Amino acid sequence: MIEIENLTKRFGERTVLDDVSLSVRSGEILAVVGPSGAGKSTLSRCVSFLERPTSGTVRVDGKDFTRLERDELVAARRSIGVIFQTAPLLRRRTVAENVALPLEYLGATDDSTTRRVSELLDRVGLSDRSAYYPAQLSGGQKQRVGIARALALGPSILLSDEATSGLDPATTTSILGLLGHLRDEYGLSIILITHEMEVVREIADSVARIEDGRIIESGSVTDVILDPTSALARELLPDRPRVAIDVPGEIWEVSYASRDVPLNWLTSIHTVPGIADAHVDVLSASVEAIRGVAVGRAVLSISPAAPAGFAEYLAQRGLFVRTAGRAAAATEAGAAA
Repeated sequence: MIEIENLTKRFGERTVLDDVSLSVRSGEILAVVGPSGAGKSTLSRCVSFLERPTSGTVRVDGKDFTRLERDELVAARRSIGVIFQTAPLLRRRTVAENVALPLEYLGATDDSTTRRVSELLDRVGLSDRSAYYPAQLSGGQKQRVGIARALALGPSILLSDEATSGLDPATTTSILGLLGHLRDEYGLSIILITHEMEVVREIADSVARIEDGRIIESGSVTDVILDPTSALARELLPDRPRVAIDVPGEIWEVSYASRDVPLNWLTSIHTVPGIADAHVDVLSASVEAIRGVAVGRAVLSISPAAPAGFAEYLAQRGLFVRTAGRAAAATEAGAAA
């Protein structure tokens, strides 16, 4: 478990992290997102104590890193494994020798090192590449070696700093699947630094957005996406292009705001009294399941003949309705696109 309280980091007069507080339970994956320069990587380095915070507290499994003496801190940091954007592998060492490096520094015996490396390479699917050199590996394979090495000392925490950045979609999916499997197998707490919102939706349990060194929004991924007022939800589920249509009436944006929205809410619209004489057209829609919960939004064109209680009907089914403008505006936006 990771507990971060009132963490501040300054470089001279510049404040990079400002009073940041977060917690990650055992077995939880927290994604930290935000623009370049927001403080994401500095947060990762402060949690692992590659950088010492200016003030605040970092507790890992109940141990306050800020109060430890040098030797105690060196030992405590073994509970944190770090995966970098580009796995820093030693090119003159084989895959097995790269994974063994932390164990060699620790002074582990040759037999225990061999057993541990073999186990880890099996876990990351590289048993048949143990004698290869980094130059013989693909980008995804190099990242798997980096993950195996990060696990060498049996950490309870993994910090992943843009580990999937630059990888192709298929490789990204396989790396995320591996991280999810390792989290479940070892009960790891994982902090995932990323700018890829698809990565957040795919694997994270919770998400925090950092901006100018401060956490401006955080929560479980599903709770954030189901909040129609959330700016972060807009990033996690971006708007889709609308179909241009020239129909008089209003444009409604209908967002999922409940875990219990009926699957047939759109097809059951015809049961609303008075709706038969109205036109309801779908201009765009994006709905998907995250952690078993349907999330998303649809943009509808509602003709003037729609009954007065139509919005209330949708709200009763767990949907949030926002009037986005006139239908003519959608036509103009579609033409401009």
